[in-house]
Amino acid sequence: MAETAEATEPTTGPDDKELEAIIKLTWGDQPRQDIFQRWTQGFCFSADEPTALVQFEGGPCAVLAPMQAYIVKYIVNNKSVNDDWKKAEVEEQNRLLCKAACEILCQATQGCDIFKFVYIDDKEGCLEHSQFHSMLKVEQVNKDGIETFFNDRISFLRDTFGVLLFLYTVMLSKGLVKLKEEICDLDVILIDKEFGYGSQSLINMMITGQAVANVFNNDQVIAGFKLPGIEKQSEVGFMTLLEHLRYCSVGTYLKNPCNPIWVLGSDTHLTVLFSFDQNLVGKETQADIARRMFKLFDQDGNNFISTQHLKPLLEKLDLVSDDEYVNLMSTKLDSEGLGIILMPSFMEEFFSEQEARTPDVFVLFHYNGQPRSNSNSKVTYLEGNAIIQESDVICISEDNNLQSCLQSKWSSIEIQWKGNVTPSIN
Repeated sequence: MAETAEATEPTTGPDDKELEAIIKLTWGDQPRQDIFQRWTQGFCFSADEPTALVQFEGGPCAVLAPMQAYIVKYIVNNKSVNDDWKKAEVEEQNRLLCKAACEILCQATQGCDIFKFVYIDDKEGCLEHSQFHSMLKVEQVNKDGIETFFNDRISFLRDTFGVLLFLYTVMLSKGLVKLKEEICDLDVILIDKEFGYGSQSLINMMITGQAVANVFNNDQVIAGFKLPGIEKQSEVGFMTLLEHLRYCSVGTYLKNPCNPIWVLGSDTHLTVLFSFDQNLVGKETQADIARRMFKLFDQDGNNFISTQHLKPLLEKLDLVSDDEYVNLMSTKLDSEGLGIILMPSFMEEFFSEQEARTPDVFVLFHYNGQPRSNSNSKVTYLEGNAIIQESDVICISEDNNLQSCLQSKWSSIEIQWKGNVTPSIN
């Protein structure tokens, strides 16, 4: 039996007021009962795939999919694709859940020594939202006791209100001041009043620890406003169909995470894609940094910059940037005198030996937690063999949203899914 976590008695006072403000930030003035009800579920594993979480209603994928991604991270980092990695008894399920919960919580609260766990004594599942929120309590736990706390109180995660209690725990531990600083637009609530979907701020908080509303790298100034973005390479990544539809542009910190695991966004749902092939990702190389810097001067995503931007780009990369050299390079890279420099030409000239190559063939797995989106309503992983075609021509497939989403990272990817069943990202 693990040692009991060092904790204080349930608190009242300032924490209650902060929790009340956090609930308002999550739902607005008052959630609709049917929307609230969609979020009243615990972290439950599939009977058909023991390491895969099940989502019963639309909405809580904003918490469930990131939790699944971190469960997968622990599996991928400790087992190989040839191991019997899909098997898990209840004890192993609990361990995976605790590991994932701890990582998400610690990532969102970097620098904190005290964590505030939100819990409820009532185990009934039919509470009205007002009843539920009036019964919430807060318990403080020291940093060293987090995993023990989760292990000793696993029902905190697995019972009826586990998803909401964990969400409030992350937010309260992070703190209202930090949340407001990261979210910026406080008129936008974290859970949509009409449909119950989690906002991008909520998704980003669960994936990266940052509750920012944007998916690009670092802060950007647009129309005179400073917009906060993702500040570093994430542990697990994010890709979205909305980029294919040109609603946003996902930065390399999310597209190229530390682990080959991505939360995938459609316009209504979140799923998870992963692989055991660590060659699909890696720490940023100088070539990665150069490509990222190039895009700072290519805000429209045209894959080229003006020759006037060559000098400041070279300066940012700490490369030779005196006027004579810049003029020489401008002439070489823009031999036709069009006034532009293409990214492939720039990368070939300065970083050809550092370009990392994605494997041409690799195995992918896809997870969708909604039973209705799986064959025979059974939540299971789907396996596919991916091939990166030599051609740079993108094959547009309007009826394959998953492929359209993945092409934002691998433009010429083709995947043959086992059983010829293409996974749904909805």
